[in-house]
Amino acid sequence: MASQKTVTPWYDKGLAFECTRCGACCTGAPGYVWVDEKEIAELAAFRGETVDEFTRKFVRLVGKSVSLIEKPGGDCIFWDKTQGCTVYPARPVQCRTWPFWPENIESPESWEHVTNICPGSGQGRVFTVEEIRASASRVHT
Repeated sequence: MASQKTVTPWYDKGLAFECTRCGACCTGAPGYVWVDEKEIAELAAFRGETVDEFTRKFVRLVGKSVSLIEKPGGDCIFWDKTQGCTVYPARPVQCRTWPFWPENIESPESWEHVTNICPGSGQGRVFTVEEIRASASRVHT
């Protein structure tokens, strides 16, 4: 059986990140925060709502997938200018894995773009290659 060659990524020394809860990843242009049934249930429980109540108020169908709705202008429905993320302890995987998304770690240039918009990227604890890969593999596609 042939062994699989492990490719050393450009971030082989790891990447630093510490969430500042600034909201840069939660606000701005419209987009999608993909959620699955488990995440919807966790968010609903955190907010003290039933899954049906939460889904009616905060979830939209996009093709065959579901996303949280947004405020007009594109901000996350759970972003508050004074409080920050109002569901932070129960935030979806997409939010938990930021900034270690596949497209953000594709190249040094893509990571540089992230560090230009996210003040926590490039700061704080250095995550290992294994942690970064594990995070990127959890992102809903």
